[in-house]
Amino acid sequence: MTKKINHIGIAVKNIENALPFYRDVLGMTFEGSEEVTEQKVRVAFLQVGESRIELLEPTSPDSPVAKFLEKNG
Repeated sequence: MTKKINHIGIAVKNIENALPFYRDVLGMTFEGSEEVTEQKVRVAFLQVGESRIELLEPTSPDSPVAKFLEKNG
């Protein structure tokens, strides 16, 4: 039985465009962002209860997140 979700990653085309919805509309607490060069993504961290949402923005067209967005929208 699942007791807690640690984090959920959400692929977005642009963090700056997506962040206001999660922070301002849904009321999640923005905790900062960082670039993870080896994964070719920029990540924004949001806290909701005991869980964390990670917005994942590709930094390169050949990143796995860019390919996911290309395929799935």
